[in-house]
Amino acid sequence: MRTHKTKQFFFVLIKLSLVVGAFYFIYQKLTNNSELQFSTFIAIITKTELFSFKTISFLILLSGFNWFFEILKWKTLVSTQEKISFKQATNQTLGALTASLITPNRIGEYGAKALYFAKSIRKRIMLVNFIGNLLQMTVTVVFGIIGLSLFVSKFSLNINYLKLLKFIFIGFLLAALLVIGVRKSKGFTNWFQFKKLKTFILNFQKSVLFFGFLLSVLRYLIFSFQFYFLLQCFQIEIDYFNSMMTITSMYLLASIIPTIFIFDVVIKGSVAVYLFSFLDINQLIILSIITLMWLLNFVLPSLMGSYFVLRFKPPKPEIIS
Repeated sequence: MRTHKTKQFFFVLIKLSLVVGAFYFIYQKLTNNSELQFSTFIAIITKTELFSFKTISFLILLSGFNWFFEILKWKTLVSTQEKISFKQATNQTLGALTASLITPNRIGEYGAKALYFAKSIRKRIMLVNFIGNLLQMTVTVVFGIIGLSLFVSKFSLNINYLKLLKFIFIGFLLAALLVIGVRKSKGFTNWFQFKKLKTFILNFQKSVLFFGFLLSVLRYLIFSFQFYFLLQCFQIEIDYFNSMMTITSMYLLASIIPTIFIFDVVIKGSVAVYLFSFLDINQLIILSIITLMWLLNFVLPSLMGSYFVLRFKPPKPEIIS
């Protein structure tokens, strides 16, 4: 009895630690940003019409649709393993967001979502989550390549192509060495064999994959338009074509640059500042928009997700007949 109570106590302690850690992480991001002081950020946005009820409501509505489609995508993909309701999908998606906020590149999301399911299918749930992220990344790459191609053709970028080719070659070489090392690692391949991964993806329901891809496209169109709308809020005179060309390029470059979570916002902000400098847009405005996008699409849903983390209960143990 005492052992059971001790386990319950530590379980509650872990959930509280995750929520407190997420809140502290958000606080640190806002107050210790070397590129944009929080006081400067507040001063900039108060000079615009951003705080009007109509504008804030529309921005939150866009964020709501963004996460609605992400939740619907998770519900659709995971239904191939276990049927869940939209309410459960919301619980899992936002709860996992909060739990993974303090992990590098939100890698903790894989384990967090898997904990909602029985042990027997957790590995498959992690693979489903991988497929969901892969679909979103595919959309980012497709739109990003188109946008970056248009961007490079319009602006004369000072790119050292020899260094770029060397960087790509080194990247492929490291990736090849990693694959060889992983394939020889018995401890890893026993758990996560490449053949099993390939088979799992190839056998995944094509209709579900197609619908998941469409939802990923809708998400991308929503949050990229949200960025454009924020540019208009700051009264930046830029047409939709040029802004989307730059925004899609920004998301592509920010996605392919490997980052440690501590420097994530700094690097993405730097990429945005660099690209929008070709359009003669003030860097403080761009950094303010990056911060607002983070607040609307990560902080706000993660605050909601903290409620689901605190209410989390592990699935009941499977009864072996």
